[in-house]
Amino acid sequence: MSSIVVFCFLIILAMLLFSISFGLRFYESQRRRKLVSMLRTVTTNGEETHVNLLIDPESKQGGVEDLLKSINLAERLTALLSESGLDWTPTRFVINAAMSFLVAFTVVCVLSLRTAPVLRGFAAGCICSALPLLYARKKRGARLNELESQLPDALDFLSRSMRAGHAFSISLEMVGEEIHDPLGQEFRALFNELNLGASLARALASFSQRIPLPDVRFFASAVLLQRQTGGNLSEILNRLSHIIRERFRLKGQVKAASAHGRMTATILTLLPIGTLAGLVLTSPGYLDPLLNDPTGRRLIALGIMAQLVGNFFIRKVIRIKV
Repeated sequence: MSSIVVFCFLIILAMLLFSISFGLRFYESQRRRKLVSMLRTVTTNGEETHVNLLIDPESKQGGVEDLLKSINLAERLTALLSESGLDWTPTRFVINAAMSFLVAFTVVCVLSLRTAPVLRGFAAGCICSALPLLYARKKRGARLNELESQLPDALDFLSRSMRAGHAFSISLEMVGEEIHDPLGQEFRALFNELNLGASLARALASFSQRIPLPDVRFFASAVLLQRQTGGNLSEILNRLSHIIRERFRLKGQVKAASAHGRMTATILTLLPIGTLAGLVLTSPGYLDPLLNDPTGRRLIALGIMAQLVGNFFIRKVIRIKV
């Protein structure tokens, strides 16, 4: 009986020690990852090269990054992925695009029973390979809209914190802790740069590059101008927040006024498609002469192009920048 108790005690002790060891390792990995993230924020956009002992972008690049850099696409692709909030690297982006191309090409070639399946598979693969780019652009737009909507509250919080007597850097840290992501993450990165010794101008320039919004540039310019000329920074940020909210209100009015144009563009675009689907369902052979005749197929292609051009110009007319 005593041997069983001792055996159970040893097992429980081993599990407890293993849990403690695993917890310490996990905490250490999280701390190391946070430190690397802080240093990457400084080294990615800065001009100093002495800190590249820990992270060297040139030595870590693979063949895909070198190829993209040679055709001047690496910077734009990296900026797109960073602004979208995705944790993709340029290599992973290209791999996703290549996999989409191969899947679409294989499916079309296997399912196609008519002539020239390779050509149609190649066309379908090219279209599907653009899906990762469209996804990244959509995520970028959604993230920038969320950042823009969070900025007035962050400026108000920053203004109140400075009015209460806190320093500007401490106020940035408090904003990063209190404001939800993604804007809180960007303010934490800004505070990390300042905390690691970067100048205010460089940190704000990196902040503006990571968030390509006019309001963020106004914020950076206001802070730098106040540091050079003096003044009440809290009052400046409060007025800037008020201006941003007024612009949001004007944007909402413009969006409401242009809702009729957007609805018209959508109806005019979907109406021929709905009519075609209704004819196919009610009279399956009604459109066969049009599809089998070369002139009919050219007319269909011209109709599709006219629909796209008309939708494009309607969207251009009703899109009003505020």
